[in-house]
Amino acid sequence: MKYLIILLLITTASFAQKTTVYTIGDSTMANKKDPDKNPEHGWAQVLQPFFKENIAIENKAVNGRSTKSFINEKRWDSVYKKLKKGDYVFIEFGHNDEKIEDSTRYTNPHTSYRYNLIRFVKQTREKGATPILLTSIARRNFNEKGVLVPTHGEYPLETRLVAQEYKVPFIDLEYYTELLEQSYGPEKSKQLHLHFKAGENPYYDKDKADDTHLSLKGATSIAQIVINQIRLLEDTSIEKLKKSIK
Repeated sequence: MKYLIILLLITTASFAQKTTVYTIGDSTMANKKDPDKNPEHGWAQVLQPFFKENIAIENKAVNGRSTKSFINEKRWDSVYKKLKKGDYVFIEFGHNDEKIEDSTRYTNPHTSYRYNLIRFVKQTREKGATPILLTSIARRNFNEKGVLVPTHGEYPLETRLVAQEYKVPFIDLEYYTELLEQSYGPEKSKQLHLHFKAGENPYYDKDKADDTHLSLKGATSIAQIVINQIRLLEDTSIEKLKKSIK
C-alpha cells in the first residue's frame, strides 16, 4: 500500500509538471482520422515528436473552423476552461474566415477577425498562459508563369498587426510556407499537398488535387518551420518552450 501511494504521488507530480501547448485553428492544423492510412495530415498533428516529454500537445484545431465558428461552437471555451499558468496557445486561423458566402464562418478581417484574435490573446493571458500568433499557411497557388499568388487577402496583415500591437510572440507562417512552396516549385510542391490519380492511393477512389491541405511530408515540413521559428523568437515568455524542443 505504501509503495502504491508513493507511485501515485510520483505519477501525479510528473503529470503536474507537464506544460500543455494548445493548438487552435482549422484543417491545416487539425488531427485527421485514420492517420496510418489517410494521406492528409495537419501540421499540429505531427508536432509532439519535436518536444521533450514535459510538453504535451493538445491539438484542438478542427476542420472547417473560422475564429467565429470556433468561438460560437464553444470550442474556445473548452480550451479556456482548461488553460493553466505556464501553458501555451498556438493560434492560426484565416482559411475559413475568408468564406464570404458562409455567414456562420465569415469574418471581416479588419473587425470581427481582428477582435476574435484579440479575445484569444487576452483570455489566454488572463490564465497566465502565453499566446503565439501565426499567419495562415500559404496555398499552393502558382500561376502559369510559376509565380506563387497569395490567397489570404488582409487576414495575415491583421494577424501581424495584432501581434505587434499586443506584443504577442509571432510566427509569420504565410511567409515561411511561401518560401517552402517556392523552394519546391510548381510541380514538386504537389508533394506537400494531396495530388493523386484515381486508384493511386487506396484512400481516394477519384482523382485528388488539393492545394490547401497537407500530405505527411507537407505537415512535417511546416511543423519543422514552426519549431525553427520558435528557436529564433526573442521573447522571455517562451523560454520554457524553447528549452523543451528536442
